[in-house]
Amino acid sequence: MANHKSSIKRSRQTVTRTARNNADKSRIKTLRKKTLAAVAEGNKEAAAASSRELSSAVDKAAKRNLLHKNQAANLKSKTAKAIAKLS
Repeated sequence: MANHKSSIKRSRQTVTRTARNNADKSRIKTLRKKTLAAVAEGNKEAAAASSRELSSAVDKAAKRNLLHKNQAANLKSKTAKAIAKLS
């Protein structure tokens, strides 16, 4: 356990940030599954709506360095490609 006041605070901050990061990563995975499930059902409107939500979440995660910018681009590209196949 940390002894200094500042290291105790850093420890608290790390716990909070780790929880937030894990929640955001989990949300991205859930949105991706939701989008791909809508594509599998052939529901273009639902797929497009969840894709927009996924895009926003991925961009925010990349901005905060939660995801690498190339990984974010790949996720967005793959979902867009899957939706385009519905047409």
